[in-house]
Amino acid sequence: MVEDEPMIRAIGIDALEEAGYEVIEAKDADEAVRILEMLGEVHVLFTDIRMPGSMNGLELAKLVHERWPAMKILVTSGDTWPTSTQIPDEGHFLAKPYRLDTLQNEVTSLLR
Repeated sequence: MVEDEPMIRAIGIDALEEAGYEVIEAKDADEAVRILEMLGEVHVLFTDIRMPGSMNGLELAKLVHERWPAMKILVTSGDTWPTSTQIPDEGHFLAKPYRLDTLQNEVTSLLR
């Protein structure tokens, strides 16, 4: 989960862990890329769009799709609504604020 707001990140992590998922967190895209390079096998990227750092969540999603094409992508934002061409193929968008059960269901759906 890539989210620069600590409270939102913590709540999202709790919801996903409650659903049985192991969650790795990053505060920005740069940290997420470093983690992905170390771990390699991550099944879902869940990223906010607006973040500080060298790239936003859409740029991160594109990079992840190019480097790890099997990884599923879920992007979120409360103020930026991406077009379908801005999200990599088969990526999904979840508008903020979202219900925690909706987040859990979206991730479960992506992994099917």
